[in-house]
This record gives sequence, structure tokens and C-alpha cells, in this order.
Amino acid sequence: MSDFLLELRSEEIPARMQAGARAELEKLFRREMEGAGISPSEVTVWSTPRRLALIARGLPEATQAVSEELKGPPVGAPDQALEGFCRKAGVDKADLQTRDVKGRATYFAVKNIPGRATRDLLAEAIPAIIRDFSWPKSMRWGAASISTESLRWVRPLSGIVALLGEELVECEVHGATSGWVTLGHRFHHSGDITIGSAADYAEKLRACHVIVDHEERQDLIRSGAAKVASEAGLKLVEDEGLVIENAGLTEWPVPLLGRFEEDFLEVPPETIQLTARVNQKYFVCEDDRGNLANAFICTANIEAEDGGARVVDGNRKVLAARLSDARFFWDVDRKKSLAEHAKGLERITFHEKLGTVADKVERVAKLARWLVEEGIVKPTSVRPEPVEGLSFTAESAPEEKSGASTSSARTVSELADMAEQAARLAKADLVTEMVGEFPELQGLMGGYYARAEGLPDAVAGAIRDHYKPVGQGDDVPTAPVTVALSLADKLDTLFGFFEIGELPTGSKDPFALRRAAIAVIRLVEANQVRALVSEIARSWSTDKTVGPGLQVEDFLQDRLGVMMKDAGVRYDVVQASTDLGTRLDGDVWRVRRRAAALQSFLGTEDGANLLAGYKRAANILKKEDWHGIEGEIAHTGEEDPLSQVDDPDMKAVIDAKMSDRHAKELSYEPEPAEKALMDALAKSEPAAAVAIDAEDFSGAMAALAALRAPIDRFFEEVTVNADEENKRAHRLDLLAAFRAAVHKVADFSRIEG
Repeated sequence: MSDFLLELRSEEIPARMQAGARAELEKLFRREMEGAGISPSEVTVWSTPRRLALIARGLPEATQAVSEELKGPPVGAPDQALEGFCRKAGVDKADLQTRDVKGRATYFAVKNIPGRATRDLLAEAIPAIIRDFSWPKSMRWGAASISTESLRWVRPLSGIVALLGEELVECEVHGATSGWVTLGHRFHHSGDITIGSAADYAEKLRACHVIVDHEERQDLIRSGAAKVASEAGLKLVEDEGLVIENAGLTEWPVPLLGRFEEDFLEVPPETIQLTARVNQKYFVCEDDRGNLANAFICTANIEAEDGGARVVDGNRKVLAARLSDARFFWDVDRKKSLAEHAKGLERITFHEKLGTVADKVERVAKLARWLVEEGIVKPTSVRPEPVEGLSFTAESAPEEKSGASTSSARTVSELADMAEQAARLAKADLVTEMVGEFPELQGLMGGYYARAEGLPDAVAGAIRDHYKPVGQGDDVPTAPVTVALSLADKLDTLFGFFEIGELPTGSKDPFALRRAAIAVIRLVEANQVRALVSEIARSWSTDKTVGPGLQVEDFLQDRLGVMMKDAGVRYDVVQASTDLGTRLDGDVWRVRRRAAALQSFLGTEDGANLLAGYKRAANILKKEDWHGIEGEIAHTGEEDPLSQVDDPDMKAVIDAKMSDRHAKELSYEPEPAEKALMDALAKSEPAAAVAIDAEDFSGAMAALAALRAPIDRFFEEVTVNADEENKRAHRLDLLAAFRAAVHKVADFSRIEG
């Protein structure tokens, strides 16, 4: 067994491509080896800006000889079929063997494949790996680049090291010939480095100022940056993405701390951090109070003789120029109010069928006000949510200056006014210089500009946070003005795109409607917003029709099911917990709790047996086409008519008629098991209803559990389809009542099993 080393050296590989390149190299290497019948015991892949390296351990010296058999046509088949088989198998007709297959003589081709030296296999595999390598972007170079058949690589390929044990694997790709020689650090080492085997590769490079293990470089940057920050009395703002990127830019990383002018701290801290991170790949630091400090940490690729002073000074000058641009944008943008900036939204198309961004703003502003006025978003205490970097202090709050309290309860009218005002200004920062330079700051900069011009904290906070929640880990707004604006913005997007038929298909969702739906669900859950989406659509749309409301509602219900499935709740249980006549009513937290209680109940013996009893009852009723008392009044053709009746008055009529039939038509003495089920329903149904009203879903399931034994006994001892018509009708009505009682807790017809 021997270890194999492969190094592919080139000009600088972009940091963002290195992780994918490592995975691609391992995938292609394993493909080639497995195709030859070799399975390496361990494969390690490293990367630096100038090289990809792979070490495969435990390769055999040669592959084993194998014998392959290919079944051919039967004896007596046409000559053309036999000749075709011989060509495919690569054998002569005289070499074929015949064997009995199910009583019929059949031709077989037997091929004896001798073992091959692994070094020869690798010599063929390396060019194949390089030719098949997939890069996000690649190039051709040199004189051969005039041909489209020439090699493409991320940057010009300059060298190959290929060693099996201590022996060279000879190969050549596009003028690069394999050898024992590689190069060290571009500045710290000149001349060739001779590699003896995979065993000394990493240490020989380390001696020449190249740390080939990318994870080791990441650890050095992570710990080194924290160390230089601590030595300056500061705390590093951790940024794992920046750690990985700097490791991809250096072969010998040396973190260095520098300072910039304190005047730049007048600019919003997110702007400084983004400027340092995106433009210069620098870390930033905080002081002991958690405020952004006038310090940055750059990662040098050399160990400078002066301790890095010149490197730091050069980086400071570059950063100062970038920060000067940011301060210029900040100053210029504040010369106009957000309302003035908002006029520029008329020039930006939101969608060709939905108008401009200004048109969207108008819709969202009216919807945000309506959500408050209709009581969907309630005027609780208005408190701007503290977010790092955008601090609203009592000393500077305009409400405090005027004698009002920022935490005092608002009236519906005041809250509606603020929601509309925030909506009309929320997109204004899209036309500012700062957001034009840093699109990632949209919303956040609007909050800063609103605060700078003295708008209420609740309005500024809503502008800042109205895009939230963006991802699964993002905070969910709870301040009423923000909730109204965020909901309005996302619902307008959903209604608009569904109305014009731009729906997600498969994995394609160009307008991020799935993300918007998940955000709506998280908002209504966190804030206990209770309103039918279809009701919002019906009341809000211009023609006062449902429009896309039901489509959006179904879409939200589907997203909720996916979210809960990801959380470990069965999809059929989610469906059983939502489709209860009221559909998805916005009480997402109710659906979650009901589904959790239902799944837990179904996992018990009582739950499993009750489900079996329900299925049996439902099948009997379906076979008999029996809808019960409720079917006489409100049958809609659905399997469960009662689930379609959500009018309390109608349910009262149904209950009265059921009692009347029992009182007048029960002209026989019920059997004990029949009477036991009647008594159990009389107790369980009201108990379950009370529990549901109190949103005690576990209690509702417990009430249903009391029906398990009576329904089992009923099916064991009672003949449903009795010869007497009055007995048959009553017993079918009893099963219909049992089904209806279960459906008031959950739609068991949707549960599998």
C-alpha cells in the first residue's frame, strides 16, 4: 500500500472558488479510482491561493486481475445479432462459449482483464481529472488558446506534482509535466522545493512559508485576529465568512491591527463594517461598551521585518479613502428628506404588470393602515425594538422632547397614521447614494435617515425592520407599526404576483414568494395576528372580490405544512389541524399547538385505536351514503358536511334536530354498547368543545380518548345495518355524530393509516 500525492499549481485561485474546487477534485479522483476498482482508505484535499493538493492513503500497487462474463444471444440467433454482440464485447466469434440458460444454449463472452499497475492508472487519471474539472469561471491561455479544444482552467496551470509513494507518476497536461518540484511562498522563498513523498509535503512547504492546510490557516486568522484585538483592549467582531475568505487569499496569514480616524465613527457603524468587509476584507472591533471602535484588522500574506507597520499604514490609507466615500454618501443623502427621496421611486419599475415601486408603496401604505384600523394588528404599547447599531435614546427621542412617552399606548388612529407614514417612506432609501453603493443596507439606512430627520422612533424602527424576517434565523418584529408594515409589504407581494399568475414552479421562485409566505407565517405566529388571508384579500382588493386570496391562503397553508414537517410534524397531521372549515385563519400558533397535540395523541394506544374506529365509521357512512342530521341541512357533497358548516346558528339548528330525532324516533331500547357510545358522546363532545374554545388542545385530545373504548365496544357488539329501519337510522346517525365530534377537534379524514 502507498500514499498518493497530487498537487495542481496555478496562478491565484479566487478565494470564493476554493471550497468548490476541493470538492470537485475529490469527486473526480474518486470517480477515476472507483472506475478502476480502487477504493482509497482516506482522501485529504487542501487548497491555497496558488495550489490544490490531494493526498490519498492506502492505494494498492496494482489492481487485481478480474474475469467478466457477458451474456449474448441464444445459439441459432441471426448472424447480425451475433456479430453485434461480438463487437460490443470486443471478442471474436471463435472465442465465444455456450451455456445452458433455461434449457436453451446461449452464447457468452468471457473476458479476462489482467491487473494493472496503479501508477499507470493514475497517469491516465490525472489528465482526465484536469480536463473534466468544472470551475464557475475558467480561461484559456498561451498560443493554444486560439483553439476551442485547448484546456480551460481557472488560471494558467503551471505545475503538477504526482507521486505514488516515492515514485513519480508521469503525465503531461497542456504543457505542464509532472515532477517532484513545487514552489514555496511567492515572497518568502525563492527557488524550487523537491518533494519526496506525501509524507513530507506539508512540512516542506511550511518550512518555505506555505501553510497548505486551509483549515489551519483559518484557525491562525481566527485566533490571531482575536489576539491583536485583545492586546489593544478591544474585542474582535467575529465574522466566519471573512475568516474563510482571508484564508483563501493568503498562504502565510499574519493578522495586523490598524486604526482609522475617529471622525469616521459619525457614519452609521454598519456602513463602516460593510465598507471594511466587502471592499477590503478587514475585520472590525468593538470597545468595552460594545460600540464600534476606530480599529480594523487586516490579514497580511507576509511576515514583515518592521512588524507590519508599512502594511498597516498602506491599508489604513485605502480604508480611509473608502470611508470618505461612505461619509460623503451619508452627508449627501441627508440633504434631502425621505419624502423627497421617495419621489424617485416613480422611476423604478417593480414589475411590468404591477407598476413602479411608487405604485407598490401606495398599495402597501393603504394596506398597512387598513390592517390597523380593522384590528388585525392591535395598538399595543409602541416600543422601538433595540437593534445593534441603531439606538434610540431617551435624550434624542422627539417624543421625549415634546413631553410624550415613547412607551405610552397609542390609539388606533395614531398607530394607523404611523403605519401609513412608515409605509410611504420605507422604500425611499432605494434611491439614496448609500444604498446604491451598498444594497445590503436597504431598510437599515432608511431607519437611520428617518431618525436623523426627527421622525418618531416607531416609524424609524418600522422602516428599518420592514424587510424582516428575511431568513429562518432572522428576528421577527413585534412592534405594532413594524408588524403592520412588514405584513402589508409581504401580503401585497403575494397578492400581486398571484393575481398576475407569476407563481413558483418546482425549484424556481424568482420573486421569492416562498420566502415571503414563510415570513407572513412567522409574523402572524409571533404576534398572534388572527384574520383570514382570504378576508384580507376580499376586503382589500380594488374590486372587493376574493381575487387571489384563496390561492394565497392555500399557498400559506402549504408553506406552513413544509415548515412543520421540517420541525418533525407529519404533513397529514398538519393538514388535519388546519382544514377545519375555517381554513388557515392566521392563528398559526394554534395550528402548531393543535398539530403537536394531535401527533402526540396519535402516538398513543388510545389515539391509534380511535383513528381506526373513526376510519371504520367513516367507511360505513360513505358506503351507505349517510350524512346524518347535518347532511339534511347543509350537505355540500363533501365527505364531512359538518366540517363545511361554520355558522354557529346553523350548528345550533343541527344540534336541535339531532336531539329532536333522538327524543322522538328512538322507539326501542338501545343495546348496552349503543347506549354507552351515546353517553360517551354526550360527555366527550362538550368537553372537547370547551377545551378547543380554551385552546387547550391536549385537553381536547384527552376528551376524544374517552370515546376510544365505547366505539371499540360498539363495533364489537352492535349490528349497525339492523333489519329494523329505525335501529339502522339511529345507529348510522350515531356514527355520524361520532364522526362530527372527532372533526370538531381535527379532520381525521386527512390522517394516513
